[in-house]
Amino acid sequence: MKTNYRQKLFLSFVFIFTLFTAAIILFEQSREKEHKTEALEEKLDAFAGIVHGALPQNANWQQTLDSLLVLFPENIRLTLIDRQGHVMYDNAVEKAGQMENHARRPEILTAREKGRGRDIRISSSNEREYLYYAKQFSDCYIRVALPYDIKIRHFLKPDNIFLYCIVALFALMLVLINLVSGQFGKSVRQLRDFANLIENGNARFPDDELGEIGTKIADNYRKLKDSEKTIALEREKLLQHVYSSEEGLCFFSPDNAVEFYNGLFIQYLNTITDEADSNPANVLTDVSFGKISAFLSVRDARDGYFETRIVKHGKTFAARVVVFDDRSFEIIVNDVTKQEKTRRLKQEMTGNITHELRTPVTGIRGCLETILEHPLSPEKKDYFIRNAYRQTLALSELISDMSLITKIEEAPHTFNPEDISVADLLENLKKELEIPLQEKDAKMTWNIDSNVTVRGNRNLIYAIFRNLTDNAVRHAGDHIGIFVSKYGEDADFYHFSYSDTGVGIPNEQHLNRIFERFYRISEGRTRDTGGTGLGLSIVKNAVAFHKGAIVAKNRVGGGLEFLFKLPKSPSLRDTK
Repeated sequence: MKTNYRQKLFLSFVFIFTLFTAAIILFEQSREKEHKTEALEEKLDAFAGIVHGALPQNANWQQTLDSLLVLFPENIRLTLIDRQGHVMYDNAVEKAGQMENHARRPEILTAREKGRGRDIRISSSNEREYLYYAKQFSDCYIRVALPYDIKIRHFLKPDNIFLYCIVALFALMLVLINLVSGQFGKSVRQLRDFANLIENGNARFPDDELGEIGTKIADNYRKLKDSEKTIALEREKLLQHVYSSEEGLCFFSPDNAVEFYNGLFIQYLNTITDEADSNPANVLTDVSFGKISAFLSVRDARDGYFETRIVKHGKTFAARVVVFDDRSFEIIVNDVTKQEKTRRLKQEMTGNITHELRTPVTGIRGCLETILEHPLSPEKKDYFIRNAYRQTLALSELISDMSLITKIEEAPHTFNPEDISVADLLENLKKELEIPLQEKDAKMTWNIDSNVTVRGNRNLIYAIFRNLTDNAVRHAGDHIGIFVSKYGEDADFYHFSYSDTGVGIPNEQHLNRIFERFYRISEGRTRDTGGTGLGLSIVKNAVAFHKGAIVAKNRVGGGLEFLFKLPKSPSLRDTK
């Protein structure tokens, strides 16, 4: 059965007072027995003094001792022992001189050290229990003993009056303890009932001072409960945020103990460190996080932010430390490999754009300066004006191509799809490029049925074939053939081949890079033959926009071949 607070309090007090009372009784009885024993010793000490004072200086001392015993209690035992421990006289033994040496008796040893000594034990000579008392004199020891019988035991027994008083007082204290524990128990029970009423919202208080106090306590209790619920909700939100965060997070206490963390933190930690481990505290000891450890060793809330980069296993990680006011802190690790690559690409692209813009701008500036600063004939002026115009066209083409690539990457939603006949698109393209094709003596043919219809943005699909044709016309050489075919299809895509019979790319290590922006197989190739250096990059981005892929390879027999796929029109997918 479960005990209540009142019973626990009552039993605790009873146990304490029982120990206290028992200690008092034992101490008092011990002290009383000690006092009575001392009183008895004083009596025996007096007997020993009388015996020593009556000892004669001649050999008649034995007769003198026998005569003294008539004056002492009849059961007293008197023993005379010399300084060496030999028994000279003992009225309880007939042949005292034959008794064993008493130098090692406890009472004699104590008397030798302190002048007097006592002991209670059974005598080895007559098998009776005695209370021995020995006193040291200059020439001998005088030992007086009384039988330790019922009479002596009763004399030494403590008085029971004190015991009765203590027991009565103990009983009275039990009654008082019961009353006090009852009052405490009642108060605790009322407090429990009060708390239950508040928690259930059923508390009712009287219209007095106590009622006002109770109302305030109830209001504070409800506010506390509301605050606890709010804190618990916010904590749950925080934990969900931490666990679902795309960054690795770990929170530490001021003494560097881990409080909580998410799985991504462990994943990044194991990627950076040499040995996999699930202990997030390794971030404080691993050499890869040495800068963070150095910062934390002298961390200060006034300078509570630190960031560094860690490059490991081909990846780049950003590691940040945020120190809070109580000197606790959080460590945030994020994989920025992709962002770092994008940043480098943007830097390279910015440099390339600057480089590519410099050529036409410098050409235009040179032509205009020549016209403005030098007297020229009409023919020379016309030459420089036309040259500046051509550079302007090249600059305009470059800006247009850059705008298209940027739009494909950053605003793909602006390209509306439609059904496009590839054969019709190639027919229009051939007419538009008729003059460049004739200048290179290039023949463009295709083997694509009129019902081959792709789904995509017309401008981007046109840009694919237009830039592939421009690339062939500019770089494949003269007297070439250009051939486009559909060599396969599946449920969702048409597979196309675009090839020429030109010079191709002898060094095949360039094939994997020709789709990079501004990449040149040979220095000055684009400037010598025209173009922006972005044509094939536009092709790759436009194909990728349509969920396709493109590869380039040298064609058997010479020339270059591009293989790519474009999505079918949905109506054609349904018929398959």
